[in-house]
Amino acid sequence: MVIAQKVATCIERASWIRKMFEEGELLRSQFGADKVYDFTLGNPDVEPPEAFNKAFLELAQKPVAGMHRYMNNAGYPETRDAVGAALTKASGLDVKGSQVVMTCGAGGALNVVLKTILNPGDEVIILTPFFVEYRFYIDNHGGVPVEVWTNPETFQLDVPKIGAAITAKTRAIIICTPNNPTGVIYPAESLKALGETVSAKEKEFGTQICVISDEPYARISYDGKHVPNIFPHVANSVIVTSHSKDLALPGERIGYLAANPRMKDSARFMEGAIFANRVLGFVNAPALMQRLVAGLQHESVDIAAYQAKRDLIYNELTGMGFEMVKPDGAFYFFPKSPMSNDVEFVKAAQKHRILLVPGAGFGAPGYFRIAYCVDKGMIERSFDAWRALAVELGLKG
Repeated sequence: MVIAQKVATCIERASWIRKMFEEGELLRSQFGADKVYDFTLGNPDVEPPEAFNKAFLELAQKPVAGMHRYMNNAGYPETRDAVGAALTKASGLDVKGSQVVMTCGAGGALNVVLKTILNPGDEVIILTPFFVEYRFYIDNHGGVPVEVWTNPETFQLDVPKIGAAITAKTRAIIICTPNNPTGVIYPAESLKALGETVSAKEKEFGTQICVISDEPYARISYDGKHVPNIFPHVANSVIVTSHSKDLALPGERIGYLAANPRMKDSARFMEGAIFANRVLGFVNAPALMQRLVAGLQHESVDIAAYQAKRDLIYNELTGMGFEMVKPDGAFYFFPKSPMSNDVEFVKAAQKHRILLVPGAGFGAPGYFRIAYCVDKGMIERSFDAWRALAVELGLKG
């Protein structure tokens, strides 16, 4: 066999998101791009903020000597310091640049953290519904994923259920807020309760449990909602994030991990994370992007444009009879499937040239995901197809 059996098996279970995107390419070739309504991929349709373009142009016109060479595996000190200063402001704690590692996006950061902390057989709790790659990332480093449902009506944390799932083998818990795929924000009181539960379990089992907060959407929140920082609420915590969404730079693969200054043995963790960043083959985050994002830690894409799309879809689809939680952030809806089999529902939608991702792809059968980081014109053109689909399924239409 050309590829490993394990990889072959993973490919069979691989992302529904990519599968549906490929279906979209076929439909576009048959019917034309303007008659296909693709809500599959969280690939921002907006451009980076003007501050990014300005910084990019200035750097191109006045290049810094040696700016394309290797640097410390953790990244440029000035970039790490800028991230630390932003996190200090967000958390109220003193986060130093030495507690930051610049990474190849949030996916790179997650793999670095898991490589650093996991022994074979260690358990990592992931909260359903979850970003599907979590399972693969955990497996990359010999860990065992343990799935725990959030509240199925609100998608908020079910802290008692998380506590019941923690064992002596639990090494980490991954949370994502604002969440992909649901768009919910976990409030400060939930994070505080999670921190108290984790602390109690650490004392019970004599272990150290790392809460990993995956936060690429932390600057994308609506209606004046605040995204609480994890650091004040969970001592043994690490933030992993990227600028793929907040600065609309998914192709540049730039992000970071940051350790809570209150983490037990944080210096040793950082030593391991810097080593893991190197030996996983990342070596360092992209040099050019590190220089650019250093001065953009408080910049963001136009949030109002995303909120307008959220409101448009929510009002139209709920009016047709679709049931969903209104997201507080990110750019996803995770409605209930009108059919008991969410995969069959997605196939039914595809007949109307609406491309969606089944909830099964996020560990949550019975739901489906809509990514609304797409052209507003496409959203508006899609509503006739949505109405036809709703009528076909016996909804209001």
